[in-house]
Amino acid sequence: MEQTLTAWLLPALTLIAGIAIGFVAARLLPNAAPTRTQRQLDDLQERFDAYQNEVVTHFNTTANLVKKLTQSYQEIQQHFSEGADRLALDELTRQRLLAALQTDESPSRERLSKPVSTEAPKDYAPKTTDAPGTLDENFGLKGKY
Repeated sequence: MEQTLTAWLLPALTLIAGIAIGFVAARLLPNAAPTRTQRQLDDLQERFDAYQNEVVTHFNTTANLVKKLTQSYQEIQQHFSEGADRLALDELTRQRLLAALQTDESPSRERLSKPVSTEAPKDYAPKTTDAPGTLDENFGLKGKY
């Protein structure tokens, strides 16, 4: 019986020692791998944050430039209006100049000629009454073969 006890006790103690060593190794070794992974993750997060800051800066700068452009446009309009009031020789010229300045920013485009037909375009080629249709077995044949 002593032999069987030793035969069971030695593997059991080895198993317990292996579990203890594995537990200690699992606690110590994963710190090395996650540190590298964590470093990569932190690097990616920093790059993403920097990109977001660049995007925000870009759009803020764009908004400021558009605001300046709008203000400059308004100042030019005001300058033209004052110039028309001051420099126009007669009332008719002054009114025409002011009317030209007050036109819409996007002038409406008028057609030079009216469309010939208001019918919607077809997605097939129309045929004459005597011609065979495209599904006819003789369609496109010039002679009998």
